[in-house]
Amino acid sequence: MGRGSTKVKIIAVLWISCLMLVAWPVFAGDYDTGVKSNLLIKSTTASNGQKVEYLKTENAEVTVMTVEIAPGRETGWHLHSVPVYAYIIAGKLMVEMEGGKQYEFKEGQAIIEVMNTPHNGINIGDVPVKLIAFYTGEQGMSIVKKVGKPVK
Repeated sequence: MGRGSTKVKIIAVLWISCLMLVAWPVFAGDYDTGVKSNLLIKSTTASNGQKVEYLKTENAEVTVMTVEIAPGRETGWHLHSVPVYAYIIAGKLMVEMEGGKQYEFKEGQAIIEVMNTPHNGINIGDVPVKLIAFYTGEQGMSIVKKVGKPVK
C-alpha cells in the first residue's frame, strides 16, 4: 500500500471518530448501566439560521484544536470556509455577526459555527474563554481567514 492510502485511512478513522462523538447519544441509549449521555446540540442550522453544509472533497482533513481568549479580548473578524463545531469548556463568549446580530455562548454549550460569514468572538466574562474547535476541512485548505470589520 502506498503512503497516500495510509493517509486516507487515517483521515477516514478521524472522521468516523468525530461522527461517533456526535452520534454518541444514539449509541449510549443501547447500554443498560454505567453510560450517561447528554445531547449538547442537534440542529440543521447554525446560530444565525444558516443551513448546515458539509464540504465536498476527496482530500478531507479534520483539525481539532483548543482556543483560549483572555477576558475582554476578541478573535478579530474572520470567517471559515469549512464546517466548524466547538464546545465551550469555560467562560462566556459573545459572537458578533456581519450585520450586527450577537449570540452568546457559555460553558457547557456547543456551537455550530457559520460558514463564509464574517464574525468576531469576544470574551465578555471575567475568566478566559476556553473552547475545543473541530474543523472539518480539506488538506491544504485554510481553516480561518482574517477579514476586515464589516461596514454596517
